[in-house]
Amino acid sequence: MRFLLKVQHVSRLMRETTPSLRAYLLIVAILSIVSVASVGMLRAGQATGSPKGSAAESHGVDLTILDKTCKPCEDFFNFANGEWLKKNPVPAAYPSWGRFNELSERNREQLRGILEGAAANSKAPSGSNAQKIGDFYASCMDEKQINAAGAKPLEPEFARIAALASVADLQAEIARLQRSGVGGLFNFGSTQDMKDSTRVIGGADQGGLGLPDRDYYTKTDDKSKEIRGQYQDHIAKMLGLVGDDAPKAAAEAKTILDLETKLAEASLTNVERRDPEKTYHKMSRPELRTLTPNWSWDTYFQEIGYTNIDSVDVSAPKFFETMSRELTEIPIGDWKIYFRWHLVNAAAPWLSQPFVDEDFNFKGRVLQGTKELLPRWKRCVSATDRQLGEALGQIYVEKYFPPKAKARAQEIVGHLIDALRDDLQTLPWMGPATRQQALAKLSTFVRKIGYPDKWRDYSSYKVDRISYASNQMRGSEFAFKRDLNKIGKPVDRTEWDMTPPTVNAYYNAEMNEIVFPAGILQPPFFDPDADDASNYGGIGAVIGHEMTHGFDDEGRKFDAQGNMRDWWTPEDEKNFNERAQCVKKQFESYKIQDDLHENGDLVLGESIADLGGLNIAYRALEKELGSKQPPSIGGFTPAQRFFLAFTQIWAATDRPEFERLMLNTNPHPLARLRAIAAPSNMQAFSQAFGCKEGDALVRPAAIRCQIW
Repeated sequence: MRFLLKVQHVSRLMRETTPSLRAYLLIVAILSIVSVASVGMLRAGQATGSPKGSAAESHGVDLTILDKTCKPCEDFFNFANGEWLKKNPVPAAYPSWGRFNELSERNREQLRGILEGAAANSKAPSGSNAQKIGDFYASCMDEKQINAAGAKPLEPEFARIAALASVADLQAEIARLQRSGVGGLFNFGSTQDMKDSTRVIGGADQGGLGLPDRDYYTKTDDKSKEIRGQYQDHIAKMLGLVGDDAPKAAAEAKTILDLETKLAEASLTNVERRDPEKTYHKMSRPELRTLTPNWSWDTYFQEIGYTNIDSVDVSAPKFFETMSRELTEIPIGDWKIYFRWHLVNAAAPWLSQPFVDEDFNFKGRVLQGTKELLPRWKRCVSATDRQLGEALGQIYVEKYFPPKAKARAQEIVGHLIDALRDDLQTLPWMGPATRQQALAKLSTFVRKIGYPDKWRDYSSYKVDRISYASNQMRGSEFAFKRDLNKIGKPVDRTEWDMTPPTVNAYYNAEMNEIVFPAGILQPPFFDPDADDASNYGGIGAVIGHEMTHGFDDEGRKFDAQGNMRDWWTPEDEKNFNERAQCVKKQFESYKIQDDLHENGDLVLGESIADLGGLNIAYRALEKELGSKQPPSIGGFTPAQRFFLAFTQIWAATDRPEFERLMLNTNPHPLARLRAIAAPSNMQAFSQAFGCKEGDALVRPAAIRCQIW
């Protein structure tokens, strides 16, 4: 479960979307207050151009962005962030703007420096990481070549699609498209066996949609209907760019929407996918044949080059039953239209400017409300990080992640684990049997800080400056093969699911690990030179968030070894669920716009983790300070600075379109709600700011939520 983009099964999430939509959804997750990659915050002195180390430099809570005209007990979000919010409207190229977007800009500049240096280095040995990142970035920046090529990189695949004549041909084409990074019909890759965490097996997941989520096809409100109409227009425009006349493209767009709607209706909802018990269906080859009589898994495995696969976890059996039926009921001609569209949809960001512009028009303007396309160099930095993230990340950590930051972060992680251990030993609602196993699970947490101990080998990935689209397709094929090579082998517990520059963190229940890339170990989350209260309110809350994921409504279904197993007593499960309902109701009470509210079931896990993480972090701070009474800084006590640090990391403004997209797809609440929801449940917050019953930031005792 990621701190900002939660993932129960990381590989599954990334297989679920086509690459072009995936890039936008990564930005979507990023912009719910995270960045793909970022370094330190623009501190008070640096924001005005003061050199690092000058008297103007500050550490920890940023007192210059407070709005002291607001009362902390009534409007803590604006009290903590008001001046920042006034000075930071959403830029035209973004659907949302937060303090981590500021960090992203600075970090992208640093990554840009690395990449431009690599691109200019003509002496880099052929096949080296320096050559690969330099050539990849250079090919992405070569707009002249990309525009001259137009859609030519897709022509060989268009010809193959045009020649399809049977269901067997369809199966071969699906395998080809998946190898090239196109989300053809469904998603397939490796997955850890949830009931035997030592094994890697095949994983088959629902997919094949062009809109962000199945609900976009099934909802009947006026806005959803409007978006479907805009999507259909978008498809027609894109197909027009590859030569179809207007009437033909319009008819094809309707065919595609109708076909995708059938797939969507058979797909699990986002809420259903949060329950691992609903997404685990391990099947043998004979069972797979029974599930999908019109789809030959034996042939498919042969086509993708992995005939040794003997078992597959099918996340959504109903989806595959429908897929099998539709393969014969839908005419081959319609499938050819569908595959042609998904090829164009996936490749659009790699193609000439008309494709890029129309791709952005729908996925940026319509779905997110964004006004302008990001500059090309920013898109190329992000693309390089996605395809060659550990090659780029290795240089990044050498330049920008000092050893003292890693050492201090490791120390704080240890203190948070101690605080959670103390809490588990005294929880009044948890019985002795569950408590014993919870403590055992905590003691086996794997801690990954900063960057991998073993870097990824990119030697089999060919990169040159000839064709950006070819580099992208070869990169997808490299990643696909690398992923499938894991099947049948022991789990690699050294592997990371995020690149080092990423500003994010995650807990993986099947690995029982907490992971904090170097990118998040920066201000305002963390500063080794800041006071303890600022660090515990920032990175401490993140650490606590990830740790409590091991015991939330999803994570508690996995044991210390990462196996899905019910190790809670019925009474403890009942006690937990009752307390979780309090959190669900709290978020459902937040009105976002018009008649839109947060989906309490969808955001439940992340909201529980925010509440638990902040509580655990506060107790860890109290324990570290002990009998010490640190002086106030800027007139604020350590307790006040703790809560200010937490709320300041969530400073953000969202466009209305982006909010709607988040409510439909994101298991995290909106940033402005995360900033205040957990503090409003904590007596420590009320005491710190002298709040009283009846104040907006003091939830009445009868509905106050507390789990950890």
